[in-house]
Amino acid sequence: MIKKNIFFAITLTLGLTVNIKAQESKTWNTFLQQKSDKQVTDLPDFSYAGYHRGEKAIPDADYKVFDVTKFGAKPNDKRSDRKAVQKAIRAAEKNGSGIVFFPAGEYRLQEKKDPTKPITISGDKIVLRGSGSGEGGTKLYFAKDLPPKDPNKLWTCPYFIEFTAKGKDAYISNVLNDLEKGESTVHLLSASGLKEGQWVYIRLSNTDPDLIEHEMCGCKVDKSWKSIREKKGIYVKEYHQIKSINGNKVTFYEPVMHKVESQYGWKLYTFASSEEVGVEDIAFVGNWKENFIHHKNPLHDGGYSAVKLGRVVNSYMRRCSFHDFNRISHISGSANVSVINCVITGTPGHSSIGASASSRVFLGKIDDQSSQWHAPGVASSTIGTVIWRVRYTDKTSFESHASQPRATLFDCVEGGFFLGRAGGARQNLPNHMEDLILWNFKETDKAESGFEFWSSKTWFWKLLPPTIVGFHGAGTTFEASQVKIDESHGTPVKPESLYEEQLKLRLGKLPKWLVELKKVEFK
Repeated sequence: MIKKNIFFAITLTLGLTVNIKAQESKTWNTFLQQKSDKQVTDLPDFSYAGYHRGEKAIPDADYKVFDVTKFGAKPNDKRSDRKAVQKAIRAAEKNGSGIVFFPAGEYRLQEKKDPTKPITISGDKIVLRGSGSGEGGTKLYFAKDLPPKDPNKLWTCPYFIEFTAKGKDAYISNVLNDLEKGESTVHLLSASGLKEGQWVYIRLSNTDPDLIEHEMCGCKVDKSWKSIREKKGIYVKEYHQIKSINGNKVTFYEPVMHKVESQYGWKLYTFASSEEVGVEDIAFVGNWKENFIHHKNPLHDGGYSAVKLGRVVNSYMRRCSFHDFNRISHISGSANVSVINCVITGTPGHSSIGASASSRVFLGKIDDQSSQWHAPGVASSTIGTVIWRVRYTDKTSFESHASQPRATLFDCVEGGFFLGRAGGARQNLPNHMEDLILWNFKETDKAESGFEFWSSKTWFWKLLPPTIVGFHGAGTTFEASQVKIDESHGTPVKPESLYEEQLKLRLGKLPKWLVELKKVEFK
């Protein structure tokens, strides 16, 4: 039932509060009706994103504490603490879990004489915990950049701190049945060797021309796009946790976000991953000071890269700050990771916080004040990402970095919106596949008329028609033929947040952790 229009308050950057008439969203009401009728919904269900699918708050872990000062680290002495910190990490790994704790002060982890390799962390339940990211807290300082693994490949600089996992993935079986979006049970030749609670992924890689044509939704594939035409073809990868096994039938906790058609050769693999790792209450400080030039050299593209979360599930980063880095954080090949309540400042660089080749990542309450070239966004086969109540400056634009990301929600995001910041190599286009959703996006840069998502001006801005609801702010209009839905243009809609409403619908109420996170205010 459609309710009467209501009003809600929006606080502007200048501190003024005005009332804007919020339209009741027809797109949302259609979603509710389709859910009620048990139909496949036009809007993806993003409510499973984040740590433990949004059902649990990030805990205050109480594992055994490994205080880095007990391993030889000395804060504020302007000498390298790298060896001591690595010893503390190895001790926590050997223990099977642990909090690697940094008392207040400055710790130097990448001095000129230190190894030019990342500090690596592998294992479940390892948490890097500081004493706060503000004044009087914990500062991790990285004075020297890390060189690229391959000097000829600008993108191969490692991150200073990298989480990963031991073990290898293993093929189990082809998927024998078809699934609509929203279903969660796959039939296998055999489920032998699998167990409840285990993490797996289903994958599609197929160059069938009919499949490609269908996936492109009427948009044309360029001959230079070798990945989708010749190499990977249509590539989809979804990570899932097994809820139950009944014979050769495996049911996931999370519904699939892409339709599965078994004729195209979907396969299921085990997933080697680390679980319950975290980073919290730390100020990361780099030494990136140059005037950034995109793709100038490896230093500019990633010499100062802070934290990578790779091959992790049900993990998190929170209450951290980042200053003077040219890459902030990368969530890669992971699932159900939350990055919340983080601030980015300092010299502008290459990229902010983003998800790549991952499933159901939640990026919430991130304040990117540094104007990174690429704002918070997605890349590669990422699916189900939620970018919620994130703010960045008017000097950058939202990011979609090619290699077939899908089903991305920009929810109550505020920042610039203009051509030219969706990255990725030409051979890996398009920039985004189906189900890009912009919900109550507030644009803060200059208005444009007839903005194109499938640009006729350049080869590198190619996004399939998005669903746009409640886009407001500067006054930009869109090329109508390149948008699937453009509802309530210029005026916010009710519900204010799609993610919040979908999660509340699934759980019966908005969880306390989200209520509290929503109260966090940008400074």
